[in-house]
Amino acid sequence: MSPTPAQPNDQLYNAARRGDVAEIKQLLQHPQLDLNAQDGKGYTALILATYDDHLDAAQVLLEAGANPDLQDASGNSALMGVSFKGYANIARLLIERGASLDLRNGNGGTALMFATLFGRNEIVKILLEAGADATIHDYRGMSALHLAGQQGNEVAWKLLGGPEDDA
Repeated sequence: MSPTPAQPNDQLYNAARRGDVAEIKQLLQHPQLDLNAQDGKGYTALILATYDDHLDAAQVLLEAGANPDLQDASGNSALMGVSFKGYANIARLLIERGASLDLRNGNGGTALMFATLFGRNEIVKILLEAGADATIHDYRGMSALHLAGQQGNEVAWKLLGGPEDDA
């Protein structure tokens, strides 16, 4: 029985979740592999590797041509996920590899908003230094600065340019 086109993609998703660089490299040679294929939740191998903090696997996938801006079923990109989770090294890698800083998810949220909301201040700084737009508002009218204020995140408040007497 010959393998179906989905089989190497499924194997790649699993290898990415585990961070199995050797298997990823082997699967990248498969003629039926679609590096940017998305599973039922919209996850790509890159999204899965980054969400599980597998820096080396993410690097291999990006070097092979994985698109850093594909979004899952909720509209979240790999950069949004690592901004939520706090994986600064992967955030740097994604930015270096051209990930869009200001993509919006299904709620209008951005990676900067996620980093701010969850107190990932190192990533807030990384995103701002890379040029993320702090003036974007989500679909509820909230900006990263609003979120910093709501969360009492004084570090992000200052990084985002909030007035010192309002923190």
